[in-house]
Amino acid sequence: MSIVTILFLIAGLVLLVAGAEALVKGASRLAVMVGLSPLIIGLTIVAYGTSAPEMAVSVMSSLAGQPDIAVGNVVGSNIFNVLFILGISALVVPLVVAQQLIRLDVPIMIMVSVLGWLFARDGLISRVEGAVLFAGAISYTLFLIFQSSQEQNIEVQEEYAKFGAGSKKKSLKSLVSSLLYIAGGLALLVVGSRWLVDGAIAIARSFGISEVVIGLTIVAAGTSLPELATSVVASIRGERDIAVGNVVGSNIFNILAVLGLSGLAAPSGLPVSASVLRFDLPVMTAVAIACLPIFFTGNLISRREGVLFIFYYIAYTLYLILSSTQHDSLPLYSQVMLYFVLPLTLVTLITITWRAFHAKPRPREEN
Repeated sequence: MSIVTILFLIAGLVLLVAGAEALVKGASRLAVMVGLSPLIIGLTIVAYGTSAPEMAVSVMSSLAGQPDIAVGNVVGSNIFNVLFILGISALVVPLVVAQQLIRLDVPIMIMVSVLGWLFARDGLISRVEGAVLFAGAISYTLFLIFQSSQEQNIEVQEEYAKFGAGSKKKSLKSLVSSLLYIAGGLALLVVGSRWLVDGAIAIARSFGISEVVIGLTIVAAGTSLPELATSVVASIRGERDIAVGNVVGSNIFNILAVLGLSGLAAPSGLPVSASVLRFDLPVMTAVAIACLPIFFTGNLISRREGVLFIFYYIAYTLYLILSSTQHDSLPLYSQVMLYFVLPLTLVTLITITWRAFHAKPRPREEN
């Protein structure tokens, strides 16, 4: 592995982050011009824009005949988004969860995670299944925009109103500026994704690590940097609806749009490796399901829940490393996770849920 390979990898990541930032900036300005609420901007424009690196990398990998990176990037990014990004954001400041997320978007995230897993069960996401997923992304986006304008729930209306959407002045200059940001961001994403994929593949080959593990770790974390930056900055600024909505929206977009378009782009469909089917897709689905009881207990992701999320991401990554290197401690580690940590977590989630239904709602601010 040469220094040039590392430089290409780093440059690819920088271009992806810069491209996503430019794309989000331009798209958000356009969205505000037409009066979309910040929560909807978080769930659609910001979430989709920050997922643009995943889209660029997975589609490029699919076209280049590297399905392990294409699939690993999506699955790994979704796991990273929930466990690491929400965990870090909750450590910065406890995250208030919007009513719409609890009622609608988190259940949708769970359903599309299960759907993606079911489509991949035969080891292939066909072009037809890819088309179904991508059509779901379009339908979900249109529904969100329509639903935000028809919302009758008072609490959700208050969440929409408190940010003052639609205050941006409309002008030809602003329109042209936004379009230039979008075009420039897309160009950076295309170049950055190619450099990142090439660098990741070279590293995988030099260390003898499989492309699927590289996709699940380095590529997934790298393409999720815009989500990390967006959610952490939003939580610091007090825009915690956007911090959580960004992650949930990104995960939905990754499965429906990124995985769907990657399946469409592959000439014979998108193959899914046996290891991803056996372990990583179930983990991705379990992480999505585990969000629901934590999210609706007091409408808050507390710091202790953030610590729990981070712990599980570290445990998941450590398993991937031990598995890829066939380390001697892998059997013991697997047994500890399977027979102690996972049952303990299940009991904890059940307890949290039971207490939520039999106690007063906990405060919306928590230290």
